[in-house]
Amino acid sequence: MLTDVFFTANPPPPPPADLWAPRTCCCARATLKNTAHIYAVAIYTGMETKMALNYQTKTQKRSAVEKSMNAYLVVYLCILIGKALVNTVLKYVWQADPNRDEPWYNDRTAAERDRHIVIRALTDFLAYMVLFNYIIPVSMYVTVEMQKFLGSYFIMWDDDMLDKELDERAIVNTSDLNEELGQVEYVFTDKTGTLTENNMEFIECCVDGHVYVPQAICNGQVMPGSDSMDMIDSSPGPQARESEELFFRALCLCHTVQVKEEETVDGIKHGLHPGKATSFYISSSPDEVALVEGMKRLGFTYLRLKDSHMEILNREDEVERFELLEVLTFDSVRRRMSVIVRASTGEVYLFCKGADSSIFPRVVAGKVEEVRGRVERNAVEGLRTLCVAYRPLSSEQYAEACHLLGAARLALQERERRLAEAYDQIETQLVLLGATAVEDRLQEEAADTVESLHQAGMKVWVLTGDKMETAAATCYASKLFRRGTRVLELTTKRTEEQSLHDALFDLSRTVLRPRAAAGARDPVSSPPGDCGDFGLIIDGATLSAVLQPGQDDSASGSYTEVFLEICRNCSAVLCCRMAPLQKAQIVKLIKASKEHPITLAIGDGANDVSMILEAHVGIGIMGKEGRQAARNSDYAIPKFKHLKKMLLVHGHYYYIRISELVQYFFYKNVCFIFPQFLYQFFCGFSQQPLYDTAYLTLYNISFTSLPILLYSLMEQHINADILKKDPTLYRDISKNCLLRWPIFTYWTVLGVYDALVMFFGAYFLFDNTTFTSNGQIMTSNTQMMFGNWTFGTLVFTVLVFTVTFKLVLDTHYWTWINHFVIWGSLVFFVVFSLLWGGIIWPFLNYQRMYYVFMQMLSSGPAWLSIILLITAGLLPDVVKKVVCRALWPTTTERIQNADKLYRGQLSEFSPLASLRGGQRDPPPPPPANPRRSDPPARLPPSFAAKKKHMFTRWRPKPAYSSFPPLLRFAGGGANGGRGGAYGSAGPETTV
Repeated sequence: MLTDVFFTANPPPPPPADLWAPRTCCCARATLKNTAHIYAVAIYTGMETKMALNYQTKTQKRSAVEKSMNAYLVVYLCILIGKALVNTVLKYVWQADPNRDEPWYNDRTAAERDRHIVIRALTDFLAYMVLFNYIIPVSMYVTVEMQKFLGSYFIMWDDDMLDKELDERAIVNTSDLNEELGQVEYVFTDKTGTLTENNMEFIECCVDGHVYVPQAICNGQVMPGSDSMDMIDSSPGPQARESEELFFRALCLCHTVQVKEEETVDGIKHGLHPGKATSFYISSSPDEVALVEGMKRLGFTYLRLKDSHMEILNREDEVERFELLEVLTFDSVRRRMSVIVRASTGEVYLFCKGADSSIFPRVVAGKVEEVRGRVERNAVEGLRTLCVAYRPLSSEQYAEACHLLGAARLALQERERRLAEAYDQIETQLVLLGATAVEDRLQEEAADTVESLHQAGMKVWVLTGDKMETAAATCYASKLFRRGTRVLELTTKRTEEQSLHDALFDLSRTVLRPRAAAGARDPVSSPPGDCGDFGLIIDGATLSAVLQPGQDDSASGSYTEVFLEICRNCSAVLCCRMAPLQKAQIVKLIKASKEHPITLAIGDGANDVSMILEAHVGIGIMGKEGRQAARNSDYAIPKFKHLKKMLLVHGHYYYIRISELVQYFFYKNVCFIFPQFLYQFFCGFSQQPLYDTAYLTLYNISFTSLPILLYSLMEQHINADILKKDPTLYRDISKNCLLRWPIFTYWTVLGVYDALVMFFGAYFLFDNTTFTSNGQIMTSNTQMMFGNWTFGTLVFTVLVFTVTFKLVLDTHYWTWINHFVIWGSLVFFVVFSLLWGGIIWPFLNYQRMYYVFMQMLSSGPAWLSIILLITAGLLPDVVKKVVCRALWPTTTERIQNADKLYRGQLSEFSPLASLRGGQRDPPPPPPANPRRSDPPARLPPSFAAKKKHMFTRWRPKPAYSSFPPLLRFAGGGANGGRGGAYGSAGPETTV
């Protein structure tokens, strides 16, 4: 949509017939130059734009933890109703005896006693619901929301996720999905701008078989160390030199690049010489900028477009002027563009550049085979290739071309089709000049991040609109496809040779046969090597055919399930030539599969918004294609490499913390209310509360809320460096394993056990009561004043200390804040009880708790009883932890033990191969086909001798040693002599 459009006061004369041609339309956010007034109209706005047509509506996202919480809440609601129902029935069974009636202290009137039994039963049932309603952890939802909101700041404050170049930090747009970061099973990522930098770099050009390699130039910035120009063939023959200069002129003329004179734009410095006020190039296509800059390094500089004349500076520092006659614009169908220019000598040329598939069929001369071989080699290496051709036009041919273009532009109907036909007739009988290669480099540590995601058990899919060869090379460079991966193709080319039905079932047999031989395994929980055998490449057209609801062959049914079965058994999938809505369809397809996996989508552009909104977790990258993805995502990060820490560290911590919070809340509420339920059996089912009103109110608000909230914010059961270095630890929390029903049942049974210990321990303590001379009741075995509020206070005291010490046992990361909150909450309970029972409060109409707490603490046996009951309540959990750690330790527990042994310095060692009971796979061998950004040592001698290069690599991290024999747990001794089970990912663009 155009904005800030100015209209002239006096309307101009009627517009020409070609006013609405594509060349007269400006895209959104376009910069218009060299004009004083603009007469324009906004077209293709609102819901008619491509962005709106590809937009995916927002859906409510709920995490797996939240779903588990709601399921557990339903169970506890049923328990609440069951308790109320049992007590209601037993009350009337109790009162069926004529000698038993409603207790006097309930103050029932005669009218209430004479009501119908159904009304009385319903009233009693509701009274029991109110009495036992504390078993429903309402405060848990408040605490969870606080934990999510406050915990999200740890992502935004993380200095490791700060990009100093952009001065951007990670952004949390929604905190409801923090724990979902620890449950991701599928990662869907864009390629351009996400895995790659979206920063085009001119690599080489091939002219008649001669290859020219300038130093690295990137968006107007000369890479460090680029002091001179290097070429393979420095002294070609006269004919080759003529073709070379014609090729360079073609690239300097066949483009839509504009020259900007200012040094800075939006505060960013540009130009080929940083620090100097010089011109630089801007264009809607970064490829064109890279090509023009590459030509400047090779001696031909595009200067400007002035008065319909294009000026270039040749090697002899002479300015050449070419009159721009026609521009045959680029479109995605033709996949090429052309210009018609007239040289100062009067000769007319048609220069054309485009994809190899659109240029080679139109070529009638030139060294086609040499150029084709170079193009194929560059495509395999992941470079973006373009072919360049030309055609000299005679006066008659130029006149005919003008006639064709004029007739097409003046057509009132089917103008686009007639223009395409005219372009097709003009762009024929071309002479091939050569080809170019431009590289979109991988982002820093992109390969290491992808490899870590694989090791963590995640399936990584790349969804891109690029051609298959370029996307596949990027997948190899980013280690999405490993050297041992057998890549399967399901593309249009294959479906032309055989039917889609046969192709699908051939792939299915290929993938499933070795799985059946090896035995059924869970591809997510199995080691990475078990899933690293197959990779799949599919294009958008074939995907559309697969996802069609009906097929011609009714016996075949839907192919969706077959396709999903193939994908489930592939370690990585590449989807190329994808439309934005197709990306969302892929994510939705995986979400709806029978396993219902947790999905994550990450991208940087507006075309990625649909899949970001569709996935369970959407992450946007603050890239060079605007902020649409970042604004529509749940989380935004500066670079792709930050995804590693966000998932492996923050996601891991968030899930551990909130799962403990949820289970702990249900546990402590069971401990709190179950003694109240048991007490009804000893008070004639009279709805008499066991605890004082203040204790009922403050239990979840003050006495037990802060310790678990702080735990859910601060707990680090494993050092963050260890989580980053050993991604396989992520598997230990997958599939929502800490909130499964067996673990939930264990926490509930533990709560019931602690409640039984508290209640009956105190009950037997107060056994054998006698009356004193002043009418009070005293226990004969402890000589302590006894009453129902003393009994309830004793049970409540044991309760508060037991549930707090249970959290102490589960805490692994201690800070002064933990100590202050945990011990401070216990001190607060004691102080509050002393004040609540030590002062006659004038605003209360009862003083039933007066001196109760002090009198209880004045008894030595009461102190002993509190200590014994707390110990008895915690003993089973302690025994269970000790036995399980000694006999069946998990990987996490082994690492915790080792970290304690090394006093917190375990993160300085290797990623713990010796603690896992299995040996790591050896690092892959060096790649056979090096990229141009690899270090010189990795190049074959024969190749390195032919030409010089500008290399870019990221320094690998130092290798880490394995553990000494002292730490050989559970068969870890096999790795005792190994050093560096994991090395760094190495150069990021290696193929």
